[in-house]
Amino acid sequence: MPNSNAKLHSNHRGGREASRRELVSRSLQSAQHCLENQDFGTAYAHYLLVLNLAPELKTTVKETFQFTLFKWAEELDSLARIQDLFNCYEQALELYPNDEVICNSMGEHLFRMGFRDEAAGYFHRAVKLNPDFADAKENFYRVANWLVERWHFIMLNDAKRNLTYLKAIENAVHSGSKSVLDIGTGTGILSMFAKKVGASFVYACELSKTMYELARDVVAANNMEREIKLLHLKSLDIEIPKHIPERVSLVVTETVDAGLFGEGIVESLIHAWEHLLLQPK
Repeated sequence: MPNSNAKLHSNHRGGREASRRELVSRSLQSAQHCLENQDFGTAYAHYLLVLNLAPELKTTVKETFQFTLFKWAEELDSLARIQDLFNCYEQALELYPNDEVICNSMGEHLFRMGFRDEAAGYFHRAVKLNPDFADAKENFYRVANWLVERWHFIMLNDAKRNLTYLKAIENAVHSGSKSVLDIGTGTGILSMFAKKVGASFVYACELSKTMYELARDVVAANNMEREIKLLHLKSLDIEIPKHIPERVSLVVTETVDAGLFGEGIVESLIHAWEHLLLQPK
């Protein structure tokens, strides 16, 4: 009797597997038929079904799936079905999370829609996945030119200014300020100064996704990624102990530009003083 039950279970599993293979085969045929008729939306739906039922076919159908996705995305874009377009890319990236071509294409759509900061994130991700991907590199540099203000380069090359900041941070740290928060870190230079002169704990926040990613790269290139905690947050959104374990003893910032009236440096500094900075006894 046990042998009979085992055989029944085996036959049942075999039947389910045969049904799965049959459904996958029919869906692939239907997808191909839809492509021939330029019905990209239905073809895309068939490929989603195939890839969910048969993940082992990801490599085999990858190029055709990409083509279908891109064509369907163009249609959705032309119809102003923006949310559906984003949903399709999210589904695609769940299936192919390390696909630089899909990341780059998503970035291109975002850039055309005016979401430049978000686009930069996808372009940066594509370059990380494949440093030799020329299209993604060109796109990333192009969007970075929109997002990285020219004064960043001027300031970074101002040796006198940098030395003044370094000495000021050094004096504060040597006077007992061992935990530092860098508001609007940009490239991360002030955070690295703080760590270099002996701060025990350094935290940095940056609202811009592009500058946050840039800071991560700069900090990593200087072998400080384990010593500086970078947060993609506005300073007003930092919570203790969720984001940083306790109040810091020193706040540094360089956000002295039009942000004084816009992003709110005054608000940020007041917030940091009241909620993030240790109060003098």
